Amino acid sequence: MRLPFELDYKPHLPSKTDYGIAFVGTGGIVQYAHIPAYRKVGFHIVGCYDLKRETAEAVAREHDIPRVYNSVNELLADEAVEIVDIAVLPWAQKAVVEQVAGARKHMLCQKPLSQDFAEAVEIVAMADRAGVKQAINHQMRWDAGIRASKHLIEQGVIGQATDVQIQVSVSTPWHMWPWLASVSGLEVMFHSIHYLDAIRYLFGDPEWVTSRHARYALQGDVRGETKTITVLDYTNGLQALVSVNHYNQWAEPFATFRFIGTEGAIDGTIGLMYNYPSGRPDTIEITSKQFGSGVKITPTLDEMWIPDAFVGTMASLMEAIQTDSEPKDNSTRDNLNTLRVVQAAYRSAAENRSVRPSEIG
Repeated sequence: MRLPFELDYKPHLPSKTDYGIAFVGTGGIVQYAHIPAYRKVGFHIVGCYDLKRETAEAVAREHDIPRVYNSVNELLADEAVEIVDIAVLPWAQKAVVEQVAGARKHMLCQKPLSQDFAEAVEIVAMADRAGVKQAINHQMRWDAGIRASKHLIEQGVIGQATDVQIQVSVSTPWHMWPWLASVSGLEVMFHSIHYLDAIRYLFGDPEWVTSRHARYALQGDVRGETKTITVLDYTNGLQALVSVNHYNQWAEPFATFRFIGTEGAIDGTIGLMYNYPSGRPDTIEITSKQFGSGVKITPTLDEMWIPDAFVGTMASLMEAIQTDSEPKDNSTRDNLNTLRVVQAAYRSAAENRSVRPSEIG
């Protein structure tokens, strides 16, 4: 059986897509996610800058990027640059945002916006004062399984959501991000933040956050938490579970989501997490009162979180520029509420209690 409507899960492009984009930072995520996504849909990359000029030059050669800048200021002085794609470490982001806002350029920021909530608030305020558009690169909102689920939920397929679960148990290649070994807040701030943001996108803001964090016995020099369980409680009775283990060395890996409601359910897999970063497409299975008892519909999803979802974050920013509006699905202002949930998770684990996100601020 097929769905009675077309499943809308791919990023929508605005009417104008030829804005000049320049990168501040040319690390791995830019190389294997941003650039392939932008090339796929024909976005206009005009240049790049990196603290390590040799890295920027190598990326420019490989991907036919016309200009390598000697500094952020040189990049910002280029009239061809209309959007700055900031891809730096979180503790360096505020300084770059300040420069970009001062030059009155629109910007796509990297997640997390900041590890410090007050600093994140100031980053948002900088764009407001400059009168420029600022979006956050929370691309899981455009991951095929999550985006498809959003459409299904809006169509009433599962009714009122009552139980939400995202569970991931994999062996994560930490060597891809050696800088993460030194951070004290690791798993929730840099990984589960995606799942918490996706749950907010689908179901709104929780009332309570309860979180427990642990380390793997053999994780060595990796300082922060690598196994976490977080529960979100909503005023309408919905409960959401995010359970993640990054050191599954022996069992079959899995990365699943399940959204159960009063009239149906959505079951799926997060394909990227199987053999990251090559991964595989998401899968999705739908049951609903609308389709009849015992009927399961399994549409094929043919896009990937990396790189395809990265089209969505940039396209949303472009749409906001054209319509002079807040980015619809990835504004940094909305992202402050995701950071509230993240910080509530850390406070919950530290103080051994449930925390309201409204306590953060």
